[in-house]
Amino acid sequence: MKKLNNSSNMTNLFDFFTDEIIHTILDHLNDDPFAKKSFSLVCKSFYFIERLHRKSLKPLRSELLCRILHRYPSISHLDLSLCPRVDDPSLTSLSVSWKSTLRSINLSRSRDFTSIGLLRLATNCSSLVEIDLSNGTELTDSAAKAIAEAKNLERLILARCKLITDIGIGCVAVGCKKLRLLCLRWCLRVTDLGVGLIAMKCKDLRSLDLSCLPITEKCLPHILQLQHLEDLILEGCLGIDDEGLVTLKHSCKSLKMLNLSKCQNVSHVGLSSLTNGAEHLKQLVLAYGPSVTTDLGKCLLNYSRLKSISLDGCLVTCSGTKAIGSWCASLRELSLSKCLGVTDECVSFLVQAHRELQKLDITCCRKITSASIDCITKSCTFLTSLRMESCSLVSEDAFLLIGQRCQFLEELDVTDNEINNEGLKSISRCSKLCSLKLGICLNITDDGLTHIGSGCPKLKELDLYRCLGITDVGIAKIACGCPTMEMINIAYNDKITDSSLISLSQCLRLKTLEIRGCPSVSTVGLSAIAGSCRQLEVLDIKKCFNINDNGMLALGQSCQNLRQVISLSTLRLDH
Repeated sequence: MKKLNNSSNMTNLFDFFTDEIIHTILDHLNDDPFAKKSFSLVCKSFYFIERLHRKSLKPLRSELLCRILHRYPSISHLDLSLCPRVDDPSLTSLSVSWKSTLRSINLSRSRDFTSIGLLRLATNCSSLVEIDLSNGTELTDSAAKAIAEAKNLERLILARCKLITDIGIGCVAVGCKKLRLLCLRWCLRVTDLGVGLIAMKCKDLRSLDLSCLPITEKCLPHILQLQHLEDLILEGCLGIDDEGLVTLKHSCKSLKMLNLSKCQNVSHVGLSSLTNGAEHLKQLVLAYGPSVTTDLGKCLLNYSRLKSISLDGCLVTCSGTKAIGSWCASLRELSLSKCLGVTDECVSFLVQAHRELQKLDITCCRKITSASIDCITKSCTFLTSLRMESCSLVSEDAFLLIGQRCQFLEELDVTDNEINNEGLKSISRCSKLCSLKLGICLNITDDGLTHIGSGCPKLKELDLYRCLGITDVGIAKIACGCPTMEMINIAYNDKITDSSLISLSQCLRLKTLEIRGCPSVSTVGLSAIAGSCRQLEVLDIKKCFNINDNGMLALGQSCQNLRQVISLSTLRLDH
């Protein structure tokens, strides 16, 4: 009885903590979606604390909204991207419950709501600063008019809202004058008129995405007069050409990022006019655009703050790369993915001129050889990302240099290359490596994976697609050595069995698992994954014919975050 009385008089240690201390503890549980739930189930006191602390929510299905509204009174960020059906009454209810706290809402994959629900949301939630309505293909100008009632809105994403016209955008321009970010990507009925209204009324804009709009240079003078504009995205705006750009009389001195990818009618002439005076320019995207010539290089010669340039898919000339090498800027990021004309000479000149490169993409530059890798690794020893998929002329010896000289690498893509186990042994020196792609590397075996497992404990993403030499032994070494793995692709490896999945069940943070075309995998292995990897979101089991209903039931019971299962027919789970 004495022991019982002592037990009943025990003081809860949490009673000595202030709310701030307890909330700090809960903040450290954000990485694990189940940790806070476990915390709240300990006792009524913890349940109440977690209830008041939670500020962000991402419901797995819309049917849960009613219960959530009553449990959590202080939600400021609501992500409904996993709820395909959100109707007007739901929007009305949440706008009433969180009218003083809600600041952002994501409806990018939701349907069934109309302008009525959006109007309730905009008028009731006076603190609302962000709305994402991407993929709202059925939303019309009435929806835009409703959004315009959110007077404090700062970020609005309307990507692929293809029925909204200049009229709706005009309403937004008049009502939402505090906008700092606006995305109109693929809003095909918005023209120069609507964009011009936005630029004239929303003077605080920092970021503007006009990708694929049927606009011309007529709206650009208003845009370039925006004093705070930093990011301008004009990808795929085919109505913009050199002839119109050379007439521009204004410049945007605040511009830091310019995206002109797929603007096939813009050459160095138009680029020079558009960037004139943009002395703060840091990032330039010209993918699938003008040829990289001497003239192009010269027009960007004096932009001393330029740190990143993407030339993906462009025709590259040797003289053009030499012009880039003579820039006064010291590049940190350079992308030459799928560029025609890139040779060892081009790469050598670029990397020797820009020795502070941290990210380099030479994907599908099929003319380069081991000489390029030698020069890259010798000149750019601080690389954190190297992408070199399908560089078929690079010999296996070159991969030894990567591990020897570039030990700060966090991302490496050598898909479809001649790398072997010795190359992987060298790369295992890169202890900070988080992402490694080895798809279709036919010369690697379990020995190579053993080195990676022992040397790269921070690895989160591993692609072993069609690496036919690997077996359960190699996967076991990876699972043991890389416990924080989040994504692994072992598709089309016929030596993989349930043993690999049982090993991978140690990776409790696993979110994406691709085992397509692994005929020896069965329900036994999948049940092991389901029992341990509760954060699983994407699963590819197509052509895994030994997985039956029992495996799927195990998934349904344990993996509540599962969004997509790719099988004989792709399933999207709405829970």
